[in-house]
Amino acid sequence: MKDLAGKHLVLVLTGGVACYKAAELCRLLVKAGATVQVVMSDAAAQFITPVTMQALSQHPVRLSQWDADEPNAMGHINLTRAADAVLVAPCSADFMAKLAQGRADDLPSLLCLARPAQRVPLLLAPAMNREMWVHPATQRNLAQAVADGATVLGVGCGEQACGESGDGRMLEPQQILAAVVASFQPKLLQGQHVLVSAGPTYEAIDPVRGITNLSSGKMGFAIARAAREAGATVTLVAGPVHLATPAGVQRVDVVSAQNMLLAVMEQGQKATVFVSTAAVADWRPAQATDQKIKKDGSGQVPQLSFVENPDILATLAQSPRAQSGELFCVGFAAESHDLLANAQAKRLRKGVPLLVGNIGPATFGQDDNALLLVDAQGARELPRSDKLSLARELIADIASRISAKG
Repeated sequence: MKDLAGKHLVLVLTGGVACYKAAELCRLLVKAGATVQVVMSDAAAQFITPVTMQALSQHPVRLSQWDADEPNAMGHINLTRAADAVLVAPCSADFMAKLAQGRADDLPSLLCLARPAQRVPLLLAPAMNREMWVHPATQRNLAQAVADGATVLGVGCGEQACGESGDGRMLEPQQILAAVVASFQPKLLQGQHVLVSAGPTYEAIDPVRGITNLSSGKMGFAIARAAREAGATVTLVAGPVHLATPAGVQRVDVVSAQNMLLAVMEQGQKATVFVSTAAVADWRPAQATDQKIKKDGSGQVPQLSFVENPDILATLAQSPRAQSGELFCVGFAAESHDLLANAQAKRLRKGVPLLVGNIGPATFGQDDNALLLVDAQGARELPRSDKLSLARELIADIASRISAKG
């Protein structure tokens, strides 16, 4: 998926050991379809060679404002006029101070100051020692850079090159890539609060066994990411899955259907959109034993009794906030056959304006999917594609419905 196809990025490296991550970041940006022009400060060249960055970007690295190869001697102007964004990664404490003060004493600071600020966003990925990061001067400079229009992508927490541990690490290349991609997505849900449920639930039979299903949670996590990219505040209620939380998303982990209901009802009090992608178990054992159920040699199968789990989507769809129009509910139906008929019946039964159907066995655990959007007017198919692309299409559809609703 070429999320950055057609985009031209200026990647600025300033001094710091995190320059080693810039090599992988450059590779990922190019792989995502972007053309990348690397600019390095003198300090950055102490940590990684321009030859490495040239090989990865496939373009000569720019190092000096005095470059004789620039016809008009105005590289700081020319570099940003064709750019879609300037990304500073790593952004050192010293460079943050330069930005805050409007200094322009080398090519990286010159081009940041000379960029067309209304058209070319400035994205910063800070990298420094934990004490430098929390220092009042750094935080003051950070605030000033943001006030002047820069977007700070945040920092990671963990072991640092100096041997200390804490905040200040540069984000990992994949995280920065995701943030850059998100910066180009239209903010269709700005001001909305989206609640997403995702993954399976697990209903315990005994301490080592339970009832669950094959849902991987990938579709729900993709929807949470797409909603965040679209500018929404996003809360993700996740069943037992092994997926990384999308950047900027608040995650609430649950296990059983009853756990999920409580979490969704609590989070639903502040949400304006609920997308119910979770594959919730329909039944649970009436009572889980506190010890493992063992075979006794008789050949008799233990008798288990079940009770029906709560209908989370219907409960929220019938809530006063949903009935008054404050909460827009979207359901998912994972079927094994007769998708359209089952999805239409489920939409009416749940009482939701939009229901998204898919064939469960064909999508569980996969990275792609095909969706059927069912509403009161009929059905529209979203052809098979990767789940993030489908999630973005779904989010755009939801945004248009909310906008039309007024």
